[in-house]
Amino acid sequence: MPLVTTEINDGIAQVRLNRPDKLNALTLELLRELVDTAKELGKNHDLRAVVIAGEGDAFTAGLDFASVLRDPKKIVGAFMPVPFRGTNLFQESVWAWRRLPVPVIAAVHGHCLGGGVQIALGADFRIAEPDSQWSILEGKWGIIPDMTGIRSLSEVVGIDTAKKLTMTAEQFSGERAYELGLVTELSADPVATATAFARKLSERSPDQLAAAKRLFNDTWYAPIKRTFSRERIEQLRLLFGENTKIAREAAFKREKPTYKPRR
Repeated sequence: MPLVTTEINDGIAQVRLNRPDKLNALTLELLRELVDTAKELGKNHDLRAVVIAGEGDAFTAGLDFASVLRDPKKIVGAFMPVPFRGTNLFQESVWAWRRLPVPVIAAVHGHCLGGGVQIALGADFRIAEPDSQWSILEGKWGIIPDMTGIRSLSEVVGIDTAKKLTMTAEQFSGERAYELGLVTELSADPVATATAFARKLSERSPDQLAAAKRLFNDTWYAPIKRTFSRERIEQLRLLFGENTKIAREAAFKREKPTYKPRR
């Protein structure tokens, strides 16, 4: 039984964490499958968006300590970063979704704890049930969020809020997560809302979506001159692209565009 499943319909990938009997608690094997899934999806130039959610009653309850601590040698290996990539297994299981050149939407229900928060923050957007339960739970176990969580938190909340949530490990609702800025939108049915949003995004040029994601992710903390330079480069690539021509002609004709695969 795969720990991560994928089904693609109309260019939208439905990715699921698949340990429902364990509230999708994270094992090293599951993290590897997350990385492999993101890599495979990145090769699909017809892919338009991704919705990532959890099977059963939760998004994920966080790290499965009993499983992960069973073999210390594997933990050491998982902590070793890949030189050219700069991330270890824990970090890449989240950051791989940042590298994916399509919008990624996390649909959160039930528990979203510890590493689950970090996976959700690795998506471009988060849609959550109002009564979903969130916590940067690592503080309860005497550790810190190390699956790119420090960087991700700094992008969505102020430093004092990030410190408070990390240091206290307090549990809060999806509604509170929305108020804090961790969640993009609330929904009674996050998967349905995320899928509808993915379809809406798929009406736009896949090259434009990839460029926008790349530009924001790569320059959010960059000096102004570097950001302006990247804007010019990305725009020049788009202006003469086939999908841009398709978008322009469809807009003039008020027709629905049919795009070519992502460049």
